[in-house]
Amino acid sequence: MINSQNIHDGAPIRRRSGRQRRKQLAGLLFIAPALILVATFFVIPLGMAFWMSLHNWPLLGRPRFIGFGNYIRLTQDAQFWSSMRFTVYYTVIVTIAIFAVAFPLALFAEKAHRFTKFYRTAFFLPVVVGFGSASLLWAWLLDVDSGLFSPAAEYLGLMTTRINLLADFDTTFWSIIIMVVWKTAGFNMIILLTGLQGISTEVQEAARIDGASSLQRFRRITLPLMRRTIALALILSVSGSMLAFDQFYIIADGGPQNRTVTAVYWIFSQSFGSFRLGYGAALSMVLLVILVFISVVQLRLLRNPEGM
Repeated sequence: MINSQNIHDGAPIRRRSGRQRRKQLAGLLFIAPALILVATFFVIPLGMAFWMSLHNWPLLGRPRFIGFGNYIRLTQDAQFWSSMRFTVYYTVIVTIAIFAVAFPLALFAEKAHRFTKFYRTAFFLPVVVGFGSASLLWAWLLDVDSGLFSPAAEYLGLMTTRINLLADFDTTFWSIIIMVVWKTAGFNMIILLTGLQGISTEVQEAARIDGASSLQRFRRITLPLMRRTIALALILSVSGSMLAFDQFYIIADGGPQNRTVTAVYWIFSQSFGSFRLGYGAALSMVLLVILVFISVVQLRLLRNPEGM
């Protein structure tokens, strides 16, 4: 009698466990394409890059295993750390500039206007232009002879002679900053606009009825409720800026006097200019670790008290 009862009680359990296994298998099948893509285009290349960084890997010839020799070498690479300092400086300046433009644009585009859709489209249009194409466009605009800015300023009488905007570090740097803000502010505007539209109008209206000013509502309601959205936009902006390459390679070519060499530019130079692929891979791994660290710090600083 006891054995029969145990058999009858165990059958539903086995059926439930079988259904659960089939559901788990179905779930794995659904995510299998994404897992394959991640493994093919991220995990495997990352492993190969780390393996390459442990070798003296010339473009031609046989790789030679040297362990952590490339990592020891980069600690003494003054140009790499100089490029990292410049990259961090550029990242701080351009991120502040992007948010200073994108946030007002989002606040403006969030309100209902007669031409709201037109404004949103116009602000977003530069985003669809690739960084390479945008850099080529601005390289032409900044050209002292055949460009637009210097000849136009001379023609309008704003300056007596044409000035080569790419001959000085300050003018080169700020010209690139303006180009990047023009190119990317619309993307950040869309992210921030999404966060603004997610804030309940009832909350804003209740605060307004209670006598809160526009600035108070912005500080006490809008910013706290947009914490996650701002964190996303900030991480994307900082990560993209830390990986800056196209604009400095195409517009300035690292000049003047190698003062606009970014970390990725130096990695590119070592890998495909000096053909030291192993050393370039080691530099890439260090930059990856720095990016992950910065992203984690940003998430911790911007997370909600109750957690993100």
